[in-house]
Amino acid sequence: MTLLEKTTASPDTLTEDRSMAIRESLRNAIIDRRLAPGTKLSEAEVGALFDVSRTVARAALQMLTFEGLVKTERNRGAFVSNPTPDEARQIFASRRLIEPGIVAAAAERIMPEDIARFREQLVEEERYMNERGPAARRAEIKASGDFHLMLASVAGNAILQRFMDELVARSSLVIALYGRSGVSSCGHSEHFAILDLIERGDAKRAADLMLHHIDHIEADLDLQPKQGVALKDALAIT
Repeated sequence: MTLLEKTTASPDTLTEDRSMAIRESLRNAIIDRRLAPGTKLSEAEVGALFDVSRTVARAALQMLTFEGLVKTERNRGAFVSNPTPDEARQIFASRRLIEPGIVAAAAERIMPEDIARFREQLVEEERYMNERGPAARRAEIKASGDFHLMLASVAGNAILQRFMDELVARSSLVIALYGRSGVSSCGHSEHFAILDLIERGDAKRAADLMLHHIDHIEADLDLQPKQGVALKDALAIT
């Protein structure tokens, strides 16, 4: 047993706690694009990095596999998921089915203190938008996704909240792979408009704007199949 696994807790509880912590760390790295699609996640390397056994590392990777963020290939190991264009479209189709209902439920349940938290979140999102560099870009994408997750939390449906947690995470993977020149994060002004409509209790218009908003996100992705080119053309060799 490694140093980090020594505790007074039962072995089963310890393994689960450590696996959850590793899962959370890897998940955050995937969502904010520090781990790119296709990155290999070796059980041995993950175990060494977190000072845990391969059994604990394997459990964390299995959790991420269940969420769709990691794919496991026989005789090859685990990799950060690399969604196809069709899978990307399915992710956004799922969001169109779920998020208008979340907005409607949030409009019924939202409280003044929730509105204040949302506005703080949007100020933070705007700050990242005004900064430059890869780190700020990753933070902006995460903050944009957090807006949608906060709506799911206010809606009060734990099942839908778990669905959204997965969908937002997988959307971040899609943006990492198919985003056009880094412009495919959520429309910030649309977040403000959705929140204003929810605050006024206009659930119908808020839900309609959410659909438009999801369309906007997907439209900024390049999901068209690419034509193969000769090596000399790809490298501009004459």
